Amino acid sequence: MSASVVRRFVASCAFAVSAVMLSACSGGTVSNSVTATDSSSVPTAIETRTAGAASPQLENGESVRVAIQVGERTVVGTLNGSAASRDLLALLPLTLVMSDHGSVEKTGPLPAELSTDGAPDVADPNPGDIGYYAPGNDFVLYYGDQSEFPGIVILGQMDDTGSNTVGSIDGDVTVTVTR
Repeated sequence: MSASVVRRFVASCAFAVSAVMLSACSGGTVSNSVTATDSSSVPTAIETRTAGAASPQLENGESVRVAIQVGERTVVGTLNGSAASRDLLALLPLTLVMSDHGSVEKTGPLPAELSTDGAPDVADPNPGDIGYYAPGNDFVLYYGDQSEFPGIVILGQMDDTGSNTVGSIDGDVTVTVTR
């Protein structure tokens, strides 16, 4: 087993234990910026990883659509077939508090690292892209023009209204991603 797979497994286990312990004490909500929206999904992600697969396969090797609720609005995202996208699917449903960064993106910390296997070292995301910033372990929704930058992995794209929806919200926003 590679070191990155072991780290992801340990992080997933730690998150699952924390979510279960905190939900027992606090009525189901993890009090930091990540919320366990469905405690039954956490064991599923761990079962998948312990069964020998690093993450679930995308349907027929194709892209998968996800719902991204940004505040009170929902946009549709399409994830690509990357290893990072498969790892993200294993974490869903996921609720994050996301903040503006550089007036071009909303970023929020993920509960576990995503694989960067097969990803280029740098990427140049466009408005409407869904990304992962590996050095910060952040989920990213791009609404402006971010220049090429190391550590960015493109996970997919939001629908035509996505960048306008995300960009129209000032400050922090709660974002929930579901299949």
